[in-house]
Amino acid sequence: MKRLSKTSRANGLTYVMAVAAFVILQALSAGGGLSSTLQGQLVPICAYVVMALSLNLTVGILGELSLGHAGFMSVGAFAGTVAAVSLQAALPSAPVRLLVSMIVGAGCAAVAGFLIGIPVLRLNGDYLAIVTLAFGEIIKSIVNNLSLGMDGVGLHVSFLKNTMTLGEGGRMILNGPMGIPGIQKISTFTAGFLLILVALIIIFNLVNSRAGRAIMAIRDNRIAAESVGIGVTKYKMMAFVLSAALAGAAGTLFAQGQTAVIATKFDFNTSILILVFVVLGGLGRMWGSIIAAAALTILPEALRGFATYRMLVYAIVLILVMLATNNPMLKSFFARIIPKRKGASVDG
Repeated sequence: MKRLSKTSRANGLTYVMAVAAFVILQALSAGGGLSSTLQGQLVPICAYVVMALSLNLTVGILGELSLGHAGFMSVGAFAGTVAAVSLQAALPSAPVRLLVSMIVGAGCAAVAGFLIGIPVLRLNGDYLAIVTLAFGEIIKSIVNNLSLGMDGVGLHVSFLKNTMTLGEGGRMILNGPMGIPGIQKISTFTAGFLLILVALIIIFNLVNSRAGRAIMAIRDNRIAAESVGIGVTKYKMMAFVLSAALAGAAGTLFAQGQTAVIATKFDFNTSILILVFVVLGGLGRMWGSIIAAAALTILPEALRGFATYRMLVYAIVLILVMLATNNPMLKSFFARIIPKRKGASVDG
């Protein structure tokens, strides 16, 4: 009987871990074992997990540093929410409307990723990080100056100055810096869990495919990859656009779980927070991103008892965890407990 490779076992363990966490949390929620605060955090946790997975595709698998990932999340959040509000009468079923809005959010974010990827992916290192950072700020500025309304005629758009006049029964959806208020919360923990599974399936299948091996070859040595005929721009664009699409879907899920959403929620700090999830969980390790995103989303709420000192404690915990995970003694200890099999494939 053929043994599973190390990569296949790691992927399977990630699926098992995600399903087990979902079942346990559902059981605790049904039995009243979760506080109302933690229950309210379940949808944001799922959104941040998908964000961490998508950024890990860019940083860990592709090997490019992106500091504007919150921009793609913002595109998905606002595009998906506008679609959900516009389709509220046509699609009364909340799950169907959420699915359609996430597809719209993912599609718009993918288009944004493609457009920004044309000039950006010709850069490397610090230059790419700076340009993606600028992209996130540009998206925030555009949303803050954009107004969208809907009436019987259809959607009305106004930029810089809100000069639109809506007909009878019309509704202002997006009102510049005030964002989108009065959102009907249709995101659920189940929908978030399914989105995590979809993200894992897409990423694992990409990594284990021919395209995934080409992407990792570019990460390891771009010059060597070009010398054997690998289209660097093509594969970098593939990973970048897919990462943006997943971030857009996560943004829609996040926004549809809030009563209101504003552009400042998706600023530079959000991009750095997601990058922290990826670095803490380990570059290229999807299970690590899941654990880090869930733990660091819950931790600030768990530390509210420390009042004004909670963010200081949060920072200290982060530093201690990073020191522990990079400690040579701990690494050698776990290496002795879990010895590597000879001939096992490298875990992506």
